[in-house]
Amino acid sequence: MPRTSKPEAELLVDEPVIEGRYAQIGPYTVGYETMKADMDPAPLFRGLPDDRCQCPHWGQVVSGKIVFRYADHDEVFHAGDAYYGAPGHLPLVFAGTEVVEFSPTEELNRSMEVIGRNLAEAKAAEASS
Repeated sequence: MPRTSKPEAELLVDEPVIEGRYAQIGPYTVGYETMKADMDPAPLFRGLPDDRCQCPHWGQVVSGKIVFRYADHDEVFHAGDAYYGAPGHLPLVFAGTEVVEFSPTEELNRSMEVIGRNLAEAKAAEASS
């Protein structure tokens, strides 16, 4: 049976705001994400349809809380909650939050491509100012 654990997952994101370790199991990516600071990452989603994440996520909040903002409502998840983040959300993250999240790899990669490009542009703008 395919499996993974946080220590085995590859560290792919190590930014001042988030650490992300990821492993692929079948057609899904398992993400172990730790939020290091409060952040509204909405600007990173610019360029996706409706400027919102279009990838569905299933997960559990290990500690802290996470908010998914939709066009017409917010959903708040706390430590111990299992959740589903439907396409069309924007996350709001808080320091000390840890989640384990399962996402379809193909959809996740499409979103991460745009997020990565926006993050690189933001870093370049910050460096030039």
